[in-house]
Amino acid sequence: MSGIIVEGQCHCGTVRFTVATMREVEVGECNCLICSMCGYQHLIVAGDALTILEGEEELTTYTFNTGTARHTFCRRCGIKPFYVPRSHPHGYSVNFRCVDASAFERVHLTAFDGRNWEQAVDAIR
Repeated sequence: MSGIIVEGQCHCGTVRFTVATMREVEVGECNCLICSMCGYQHLIVAGDALTILEGEEELTTYTFNTGTARHTFCRRCGIKPFYVPRSHPHGYSVNFRCVDASAFERVHLTAFDGRNWEQAVDAIR
């Protein structure tokens, strides 16, 4: 399976980025409160797979609980296009809803029990 570079952006287009990934991916759908409330779908990538093209200065960060996860939002439209997750602190979780899904050959949507994070995280590491 070959790799691809996919473009993404926030709702208003201020924050634009690319992500290097595979044509066939697993996307996680988490049931924790923050992911459920914003409809976030997780495409986990390595730290060097994400390149911010525009708008980095318009990102703001929100942390809670352990402070390990660094949730980044566009200051203008409020969309979270990517963030540093607690489960992969040296990588990124890209919001699959913010990238061009037509570039992928196959997407596996997988449920993740984020409401019971400590018990569920070992399965994804």
